[in-house]
Parts: sequence; C-alpha cells; structure tokens
Amino acid sequence: MKYNYFEKKLHDICLGNKLIKKSLYELEILLFLNRHEKINKNPHVFITGLPRSGTTMLLEYVYNSEKFSSLKYLDMPFVLSPNFYSKISKKKNINKVERMHNDAVFYDLDSPEAFEEVFFTTFKDNWKEKIVDYVNLIITKYGNKRYLSKNNYNFQRLNELEKIFPNSKFVMPFRDPLSHATSMMKQHENFCFEQKKDNFTLRYTNYLGHYEFGLNHKPWFSPKKFDDTQNINYWLEQWVLFYQNILDRNKYLKNLIMVCYEDFCEKSEYRKKINFELSIDNQEFIVNNKRMHETKVANSQLLNKCNDIYIELKKN
Repeated sequence: MKYNYFEKKLHDICLGNKLIKKSLYELEILLFLNRHEKINKNPHVFITGLPRSGTTMLLEYVYNSEKFSSLKYLDMPFVLSPNFYSKISKKKNINKVERMHNDAVFYDLDSPEAFEEVFFTTFKDNWKEKIVDYVNLIITKYGNKRYLSKNNYNFQRLNELEKIFPNSKFVMPFRDPLSHATSMMKQHENFCFEQKKDNFTLRYTNYLGHYEFGLNHKPWFSPKKFDDTQNINYWLEQWVLFYQNILDRNKYLKNLIMVCYEDFCEKSEYRKKINFELSIDNQEFIVNNKRMHETKVANSQLLNKCNDIYIELKKN
C-alpha cells in the first residue's frame, strides 16, 4: 500500500514508540475490554510457519468462511487499539492492489493480515498475561467469536499458546523444499530492492516485527554451514532447521495440523479434510500460479535431507 507523507508519519508515531504503543493499548483495555467474555476456550485458529509456504493462502481461505475475527489492513497503524481507532477513523475502502511481494496476492482495507507480531514485540516479557485480553479486543471489534491469526513467528510460541487456548488449532503449511527455498530467496532479493528505494519500507517491516526478508533479515535458526543469503543453500538449510525443529516438538503439540501446500492446492478431498479439522465449511479455492520461480542448483546432500524431512512431514 502506498502511504503519503502524513500517513508515514502517523505510522512512525504509533508504531515506532513503545510508550505510545503501550499507552494506546491501555486506553483500548480501559474503554473496550469485556472481561465477562471468556474466549480462551473458543476454537480459534493460529496459522504459522515459514514465509512463502502458503500461510497467506490459508489465512484468506479460512477467513472466507466468515466464522472468524482477525486483524485487517483497516486497523493499521492502530493494531493495538482497533476498537478505539474505528471510532475516530474515517478510512474508506480502496480497490484491491497487489502487495509488495509481487506475487499476485491482492488486498484491500478489509483483507486480513499478519499484524499481530506488534503485540508480541511490545509485550515481549509479559505477553502470556495479556494475549487473552488482546484476542478478546479483536473479537469485540469484529463480532465473530473465533479468532484467526497469521503470524510466522508463533512457531516458537506453540507450546505456550496451546496451553492458553487449549481448544484452538495451530496450522502450519509446508511445501516442496527446493521451490520453497527458491521462493524465499527471490522474495529476499525483492525486499532488499524495495527497502533500498524507500527507507520507510524498512522502518515499516521493523515496526511490524517482520524480519523474514530484506535488509533487516534475521535467520530463524543460527546457520550451521551456509550463511550467504544470496546462496540457495542458505535458505534450504533454514528450511531443514525449521522443520526438523517442528518434527522434534510435534509429539508435544496435540493441536498442530501440518498442511502440505501441494496437496492443498491440487486435491479437493485434502481440503475437505482440513475443513473438517478446522470446523469450517467447504470454500471456493483458486490456485495462484504466480508463485512459480526457476529453481536453483543446490547442494545434493542438503537437498536429500530436505526431501527426507518433506516425506516425514507428509506422514503427520
């Protein structure tokens, strides 16, 4: 989304200052929190995983069931005070535009998006005490009693979130490792290019706590052998470290649903199974074919390890 000068400054003020963020959240709690609404036992859905694995696709798919409340572009930059902002904002919807990723994903102000990480970075030390109230506020604004989250960094909070929201489902997509790593590498190059053109783009991703790609990129796990982000093996190694970590933890996560991207796109029966798991109706689904990128030549030993993990993930 293209922001003008004043909109950029508003983002800088609301998202770039921790004191202001906390103050806006406290005001939201004071004015709008319904403490009589017990929502932690509701069947919410938390989508998480590596970027470019299909998380946005699943977010839109689940959201279209019309059973969920979720943060939207409409809430920016007041994502910690969405009810308060709705009272003072006169935002009008826009025609759908393609997002910065240049991947044929279009959005407008009513589209759900991954803004939740602002909450976790603001309340890094005590988020577990506040997350139920925060989810409650979003449900208060949008009305549906089930919360829908997309947050790539929630993979590291799965155990805690499952304890807090015991009836929720945690959805993690995965896809063919070489095409996935190629897509991540391409997106990293794209973000670096865009952030060099416009410093606000870099500030914006920092405000959102999004370090997946670009000049502010941070690896999910410390690289073991490959540390050059311009090398496909860096992204493949991150893929291995990420999903091996999930496989090692999976036995402790009773509500984790692994979703194979290829099967989800190609098999209607597979989608029906996911619908059943999430207690949603069958949805119309159109495959986005712009995701395809020319794959790179990779280290054969590393790629074999990736493929072994991919096969293991499909068994879960």
